Parts: sequence; structure tokens; C-alpha cells
Amino acid sequence: MPSISLKGVAMPASPIRKLVPFAEAAKKRGIKIYHLNIGQPDVETPQIMLDAIKNYAPKVVEYSHSAGNESYRRKLVGYYAGYNINLTHEDMIITCGGSEAIEIALMTCLNEGDELIIPEPFYANYNGFSTQAGVKVVPVTSSIDNGFALPAIAEFEKKITARTKAIMICNPGNPTGYLYNKEELEQLRDLVVKHDLYLLSDEVYREFCYEKPYCSVMQLSGADDNMILIDSVSKRYSACGARIGALITKNKEVIAAAMKFAQARLSPPSFGQVAAEAAIDTPQSYFDNVKAEYIARRNVVVQRLNAMPGVKCPNPTGAFYCIAELPITDCDHFCQWLLESFQHNNETLMLAPASGFYSNPAVDGKNQVRIAYVLNIPDLNKAMDCLEEALKQYKN
Repeated sequence: MPSISLKGVAMPASPIRKLVPFAEAAKKRGIKIYHLNIGQPDVETPQIMLDAIKNYAPKVVEYSHSAGNESYRRKLVGYYAGYNINLTHEDMIITCGGSEAIEIALMTCLNEGDELIIPEPFYANYNGFSTQAGVKVVPVTSSIDNGFALPAIAEFEKKITARTKAIMICNPGNPTGYLYNKEELEQLRDLVVKHDLYLLSDEVYREFCYEKPYCSVMQLSGADDNMILIDSVSKRYSACGARIGALITKNKEVIAAAMKFAQARLSPPSFGQVAAEAAIDTPQSYFDNVKAEYIARRNVVVQRLNAMPGVKCPNPTGAFYCIAELPITDCDHFCQWLLESFQHNNETLMLAPASGFYSNPAVDGKNQVRIAYVLNIPDLNKAMDCLEEALKQYKN
């Protein structure tokens, strides 16, 4: 029998999805599951997106330009201008979700064996994307005690070697919900300029910033050639299945090289682009309502968590996730136990083990879970009831 590739063996399983078989088995037993494991909001997709797909007029679904439909890219220029990000349509490549944007960015900017510094905990799939690209992730660990704020720049500098090629952040953060402020981003800008590195910034949750204002790396001056913005419509419009993202940079060499990868995969999804282009006209009231809903959901979850004995959860200032520290020693076992062996009133909840959001999941984050507060408040309260009872039973 032929052997699996080394990359296939090394590719990590998603901590967000690896427990799906246990959830499916629980559902077959008649258990209701509250899914707090994945960032799939129950918020409705804007009708304007759905109508654009429904009213699609062409008789042939053709390939688009490899960089994406020019009409969509030109319309995006206006969208970003609303955030004081000044671009042209030639500064962006439309991708199959933010995931492909990250994959192309890593393959464009780093060689196999190069090092990528990332503050952890970080979005779990960064591990997978890096494995695909043959890139080594070098973590700089943040702390739950200060809400996962950016670690001291001196800690980043300690990790820089001759193989370091880039730093990557998620802002607002998945899985922590932390929002980096302008001063923190300026420190990172100065660092990448000093050491001639790229700064990849995943900013797909910009619409969901709460007590603090949003700042993009693309708003910072003096480092245009270092900055690469990763974006996606998935969370912005609650349209995760549209699979439309973007790689954005003013670095012309990066765009030219990235285009070769874009050409190799031909084009981004046609219907997704049609929907995403229409979505730019979504009224501000949609985002105001969604943002208010997420704040209310966050408040319920964080308050309920911190009222449970032995639980610690900082208040996230962006996105729709939080990391909670629980009185457990093995989050992977606990999350599986919730699905295999626990039920409360014939209900349970599904969480993402936070160990998978660290570069060394066998050691780090073992007493933490990520919670996505993407369900309505009544369901979130029921899910918290389940968790509170589960912690009592698990302790015994």
C-alpha cells in the first residue's frame, strides 16, 4: 500500500471539527447539542446577497478573472475607503474564503523552512496552513490574566532568527476576542520594518469591535511593502458558505507573485462573488443590529462563566469568541466527555478545546476552551446551564 505524504501525516486535525463524530453520535441518541464550537452565526444573511444569487442573469457560469471580478474589486475600494484604507482594485486578489488568502500569502512570502511568529492562542487553522506551506510556526504566548493583550515586543524580538520571515496576527482575535489598539499595531509595524519582515493581519471581524475602535495595519504609515491584509465576507455578512475572501497589499511584487498562485487555481467562486458584490450595499442598520446582538450575547456568556466556581473568562472586545479557563486538566477529554457521557435535561453543548489553538497542543491550553457566542440568548443560557452542571459532574 502506498504511504501517505509527510505533510499528510503532519497535518493537524481541526480542534473545531474533530469532535463532530461524537456530536453526531449524541444526536442519534436523541441528545440536543448547543454548538458553541464553531463560528457559524445564527444571524440571518442579508437578503440583498440572497437576492443577487436568485436573480443571477447570465446563461453561462463562467470563470472570472483570476484576481476576481473587476466590478467587485472596484466596489471593494469604496468599502475599504469607509475605514480609511486607501486602495486601488489592483491591490487585491479575491480568494476562496480568507483561508485561501492565507495559504497564498504564506506560499508567496515564505519559503519552506522559514519561520512565522504568531501570538498564541491563535486561530487553529494557522497551524494547518503553515504545515501545507512547510512553514514553522514560532509562538509568542499571551496571557489570559490581561485578556490576551499583545505580548511585549521584546518577547517577539527574542524569537526572531535568520529564518524569520513574517509575523501574523488576527485582529479582532479568534479565539480570544482581543482587539489590538493602534499603539500595539504601531509597535508591530516598527518591528517588521526594523527586521524587514512581513506583517500578515487577519481582520475578518472588523465589523464587530465593541468598546475600542478598530484600527487596521493598512492605516499605518511607513510600511506599505510589509503589510498584507487578509479579509473575508464569511463573518461580516453571516455568509460562511459563500467562500469569498481577499488578499490585499500595496506591495506590487507580492501581488504579482500571488497572482501566479491565483491563476493556478483559475478563479474564485462565481456565485460567491455575485453575492459579495451585492452585499457591499448592505445598510448600516444591519451591522448596528448585529453588533448590538453580539454584545448582548457576550455579556450573558461572560457573566455566566465568571459566576461558575473555578472559571475565569476575560471580557472580549471584538469578534464573537472568548477563551474560558475551566477547573479541568484536559480540555480535549472534557469536550469529548460532554458529547459521549454527559447530558442535562437531554441536552449538552459542544465546545472547542483550546489546546488546538496553541502551537504545542499536547502541553498548552489544556485547561481552556473556546466558546463561540453565535446562538440566541435563550439557547446560550441553556448551554451555560449545561456547562455549569457538567463541571459539577466532571469534578466528581
